[in-house]
Amino acid sequence: MDDAELHTAIESERLRLADVLDELAPEEWDDESLCTGWTVKTLVAHLTLTSRITRLEALRGVVAARFDINAFIDRAARARAAQYSVPELVSQFRESAGWTKRPMGAKPLDPFVDIQVHGQDLTRPLRRTLPMAPEHAVPALGFVLSTSFYGAPKRLAGLHLVATDTDWSHGEGDRELRGPAGDLLLVATGRATGLTALHGEGVADLVGRL
Repeated sequence: MDDAELHTAIESERLRLADVLDELAPEEWDDESLCTGWTVKTLVAHLTLTSRITRLEALRGVVAARFDINAFIDRAARARAAQYSVPELVSQFRESAGWTKRPMGAKPLDPFVDIQVHGQDLTRPLRRTLPMAPEHAVPALGFVLSTSFYGAPKRLAGLHLVATDTDWSHGEGDRELRGPAGDLLLVATGRATGLTALHGEGVADLVGRL
């Protein structure tokens, strides 16, 4: 993907999720997402914040959280969820779908990973379907496997990943992990929910690592 293709793909994924948000019942916004401790509303607040927070605000927030990045992200999401109503957050999320601004330190493909994975963090607990396109999941998966940030290289060490919905594989281990590219992306980023669609000898290894 070149930059223009990547930005178009990110916008497309954001708008697909925005369409789902438009359909949620009021009570669903208080349901738990797959992000531990976050409701659906908190998760959407986080998604609106990633393209809005300034570098200075981020630096101040990180310092206030004693340089604990996860604590800073959690505080910021909860504060924004408390500040805005559901309709306001949905409007903000849709408005920023085409924005290319990234959080401090984020790489170009990080927002692409973020929207695809968080889309599932939101929809799967609600038993709503948001199909993961293999042509989007594969480049995100390749990026996740190339960096230590998501923990994927350690988590998937010794496993041979094979996508069943497109021509893609990774790794040379003799313990195979087969399934849709989207579900491979989920387990690569530490989401156990992706295991239900996977099979192969590598599944047992991965269960113990998630």
